[in-house]
Amino acid sequence: MAKEKPGTQKPGTIQIKSFADHHVITQPNPLRKVLLRVPESDLDDPVGRAEKALAELSGEFKNWMTIEADRLSAAHATVLRNGFTIENREELFRAAHDIKGDAATFGFPSAAAAAESLCRIIEHAPDLDQVPEELITHHINAVQAIVRERTKLDTAVMAGKLSRQLRGVADEFLLKVNRDRPEHLEAILAPSIVPAE
Repeated sequence: MAKEKPGTQKPGTIQIKSFADHHVITQPNPLRKVLLRVPESDLDDPVGRAEKALAELSGEFKNWMTIEADRLSAAHATVLRNGFTIENREELFRAAHDIKGDAATFGFPSAAAAAESLCRIIEHAPDLDQVPEELITHHINAVQAIVRERTKLDTAVMAGKLSRQLRGVADEFLLKVNRDRPEHLEAILAPSIVPAE
């Protein structure tokens, strides 16, 4: 039979039970104090709560995407005025990168694809001053149009096509200008990491 070691048996202290051939050491579990037992009729659904919270916020998604798209346009306008300084390049990249990361969550996956394509141009073009101005402008305009026109029924298909075409043109350009830079070719040829629609 087990014998409890003499001493205090306060909760939160180590308990040792001695047996003829071994000892059982039980450490305190501080989480028991914060564990809340609820009846099965009152089970919490954290996924359901998260979905409900997202649904409540979803009305704000278009406003947030509009703000991000405007930030991208402002960064592009600065580049057009002052050229690709280090700061201007970084702000244009950050604005596009933020859209790439947020757009699918906010319900604008095609904007994410267009923004990712722009990020790839900024990241892999050896000289941004040699990138055709129209190529960057088309990406900016695509993001703006996708965000602005999302509520129309046929825009999802058109936006997806537009994003794929921009990616194709951007990849073609990047392959051409990086033909002597093999370390960039693998990244350029890699598939998109943006979630598909």
